[in-house]
Amino acid sequence: MPQRAEATDEIALTQRIMRAGPKRDVAAEEQFCRRFAPRIRMFGLKRLRDDAAAADLVQDVLLLVLDKLRAGEVREPDQICGFVFGTARQLVIDSRRTSGRRTRLLDTFVADLEPAGESVSHTFDTDRLRHCLQLLAERERAVLVMTFYDDCPADELGTRLGLSAGNVRVIRHRGIERLRDCVQGRRKEPT
Repeated sequence: MPQRAEATDEIALTQRIMRAGPKRDVAAEEQFCRRFAPRIRMFGLKRLRDDAAAADLVQDVLLLVLDKLRAGEVREPDQICGFVFGTARQLVIDSRRTSGRRTRLLDTFVADLEPAGESVSHTFDTDRLRHCLQLLAERERAVLVMTFYDDCPADELGTRLGLSAGNVRVIRHRGIERLRDCVQGRRKEPT
């Protein structure tokens, strides 16, 4: 296809996408992506020298450009090719700037970064938890078990237990407090 006809087709696709706006012309967007993706990828490979970075660039550019087209923010649809590659160029510049900043920060502060020490493992006393759960009032225990074991939301719990969703939340909150106090030894027995 001659270059002139190709440019005319790209402009027509651009105008279709802009006319559709947020409702989207999926067919036009797919054609637009098929036309520009290989060229953006080559642009990215030449400048970034990394296949994964070039693939990311293709995706980022197409998402940004399509978003601008849908929003009607492209002032000169007949210059769409320049807009696409201007966007690609700016994203490459931003990528290099971010990468350079990250490298400088790591070089500056690498001595300050110490490997994390051994992680502190929190031991969990399941016997204590089980004992404290048994000491809760039956309704509190039922609400806690159904909430955290059965993954039941408050409105469904309320229906099952004949309570309002707000009442279920209050019972759950108080039950958790009593359970925590018992497990941590702040209270001998929940009341």
